[in-house]
Amino acid sequence: MFSKTRVTENRPTPATPEAADLPVPDRALDPATTAAATSASRPRQSPSILSSDLTVVGNIKTQGDIQIEGTVEGDIRAHQLVVGETATIKGEILGDDVVVNGRVIGRVRGLRVRLTATARVEGDIVHKTIAIESGAHFEGSVQRQEDPLANGGTKKLAPPPSE
Repeated sequence: MFSKTRVTENRPTPATPEAADLPVPDRALDPATTAAATSASRPRQSPSILSSDLTVVGNIKTQGDIQIEGTVEGDIRAHQLVVGETATIKGEILGDDVVVNGRVIGRVRGLRVRLTATARVEGDIVHKTIAIESGAHFEGSVQRQEDPLANGGTKKLAPPPSE
């Protein structure tokens, strides 16, 4: 049903018998190729989790993923950030993927921002794409930018005119 070719069938035949004893270079064993392939195919690690009984006063920065269930008073920057239902964040949060299930008091900046039905956000949102589920509570301004994570950041948005 299936045919399997042997690896040696596709190799060129050596010109001399001595050359037959030499190892055939394998690109998979090349350190440069191996390092690039390893970083590209590295299995995704599980996120760091801050439990609901934990309070952090200070900034948090990671290149990985983080899930907050407790209280953070400070800014948070991560690749993927999940704010759990029991979490309260007082500060700015930045991430490629930001999912808010709990409470955020401060600005949210992300390439992809999602507010679930249990989210409570009091602050501005700067995003490339956004999804707000029915039931989410949001007070603030929303601004779309092509690169919301740029180092220069964004200026605070003007408050809506009062009537």
